Amino acid sequence: MESFGLHSLSTSTSSSFSLPSSTSSRFLHHRSRPICKSTRLLPSGHIAPLTIPTLRSSSLFAPSPKPSLSKLLPPIRASASSNLPNRTSPSSPPPPPLQGAKPIPFLISISIGLVVRFLVPKPPEVTLQAWQLLSIFLSTVAGLVLSPLPVGAWAFLGLTASIVTNTLSFSSAFTAFTNEVIWLIVISFFFARGFVKTGLGDRIATYFVKWLGKSTLGLSYGLTISEALISPAMPSTTARAGGVFLPIIKSLSLSAGSKPGDPSAKKLGSYLVQSQFQSAGNSSALFLTAAAQNLLCLKLAQELGVIITSPWVSWFKAASLPALVSLLATPLILYYLYPPETKDTPDAPAMAAKRLEHMGPVTRNEWVMVGTMLLAVSLWVFGETLGIASVVAAMIGLSILLSLGVLDWDDCLSEKSAWDTLAWFAVLVGMAGQLTNLGIVSWMSDCVAGSLQSHSLSWPVAFGVLQAAYFLIHYLFASQTGHVGALYSAFLAMHLAAGVPGVLAALALAYNTNLFGALTHYSSGQAAVYYGGVTLLRCHG
Repeated sequence: MESFGLHSLSTSTSSSFSLPSSTSSRFLHHRSRPICKSTRLLPSGHIAPLTIPTLRSSSLFAPSPKPSLSKLLPPIRASASSNLPNRTSPSSPPPPPLQGAKPIPFLISISIGLVVRFLVPKPPEVTLQAWQLLSIFLSTVAGLVLSPLPVGAWAFLGLTASIVTNTLSFSSAFTAFTNEVIWLIVISFFFARGFVKTGLGDRIATYFVKWLGKSTLGLSYGLTISEALISPAMPSTTARAGGVFLPIIKSLSLSAGSKPGDPSAKKLGSYLVQSQFQSAGNSSALFLTAAAQNLLCLKLAQELGVIITSPWVSWFKAASLPALVSLLATPLILYYLYPPETKDTPDAPAMAAKRLEHMGPVTRNEWVMVGTMLLAVSLWVFGETLGIASVVAAMIGLSILLSLGVLDWDDCLSEKSAWDTLAWFAVLVGMAGQLTNLGIVSWMSDCVAGSLQSHSLSWPVAFGVLQAAYFLIHYLFASQTGHVGALYSAFLAMHLAAGVPGVLAALALAYNTNLFGALTHYSSGQAAVYYGGVTLLRCHG
């Protein structure tokens, strides 16, 4: 479930992020002076060279504080004898920033709903309540695209409008807040934080750099394979990108003289970032628990009558061949389409070995994290046989991490994006569910199916057209989960009405939900992370 940006190791609508000060971000160390040579602090307090440069994550993108002009210069006072034109004093406060909603996006978003409600004729087979809810839902979706307010705030306005207009009762409007899949998504943020806090993801990726990093292509494969292995137990692509892989890529790039935002970026960094970014969607699509939106897709499919038995195993069986082929092909294809100037990286394995030595042996918390995630994944795989729901398995895992001190409650409270997602995602999913109950989704699917049949399209052709439309519409979205909540149910219903087999349609839409996260620099949380990493950080020599 990846939204636009990373906040507290998870998705948010911000376009920049701060990595946690943990072992996962110790590859880079920010200093007030330019990073020209890697250093480490000896016990004596002296600074000595280190093989791998590290950057303190808490200030990764924080600009250096600039002194106020009013503190450097005395205030300028006008006098009657002065011949200079009257100017505003430099000590005068700047104009206050705009507060509240952005006017133009706000008006456009509201207007879309009003036009549908009052100007577009209501179809006779649709009830007034359903049509009114559709107008509110469309305004809410438009706000997700145009962002007149933060996502959570805008969703709350939509929820309030549905209650004030008596479109939904209070209990109906808040029904989705008890949805088990949404809580599973929230808990997945906490698991991702545990991986980053303990440094386990960092350690796994470093091992693959050590084993495969003698060439640039091997380095890319090492990072790609390590993410694929981590993904089923770390269900946030954004957290994997920002908490594990971006710091490693930056460290390796800087050591090779490849600096972000500089022509030297083409030596190594640009290729590694692009390869990792494009491969991340394949890792997320390989396992049901590799991305939070995967679980939501199956929940929405279930509401439309598409039941997938043994979901974890069924998902993996269907995804394994295309995902594994894509994981192996993507770094190689990009190696020729977007070639790095540096082909060999003979120092990378030694750097990784030095890094592992610096990290020391596997800590107790890392072992606890390994055991807990193996238990959680096992329960996700065999939970249906054992009668244990996926969210219950996640709750058991989180309880273990809290009880043994790997995570504390402050870690959970500080995951603002998890709680933000709970709020706005529950609103969106709740509205989508009510639209299904009120018959809007079936009406829309019947209209689309009739149009496709009028053109004498067979179901395979209709399948291709609808899948392509669902994929390309993501150019209008900055969130994968937002796209799912807004359009997945409607497109699945269209597939079913066109005669497409239900399981095929549900899984294909879900896989596309992961793949279109790499369309643009704003199309997902990991997109914002990698784009911010290569454009906002500067290393001045």
